[in-house]
Amino acid sequence: MLTILSYIDPGTGSLVLQMIAGGVAAAAVTAKLYWRRVRRVFRLNRPEDEGTPS
Repeated sequence: MLTILSYIDPGTGSLVLQMIAGGVAAAAVTAKLYWRRVRRVFRLNRPEDEGTPS
C-alpha cells in the first residue's frame, strides 16, 4: 500500500481560509449588484393592478 504523509502548515491553512472568505465576499457583492435585475425578472411575471385610479 502507498502511504502518503501530508502536512498543512499554518500559512497554508491561512491561505485556504482567505480564499474561502474572498469567494464568499465576491459572491455577496455579485448578488448585491444583480439583485435588482433578479427582482425585475420576477416582477414582470406578476400581473399589475388594474383597479387603481390614476
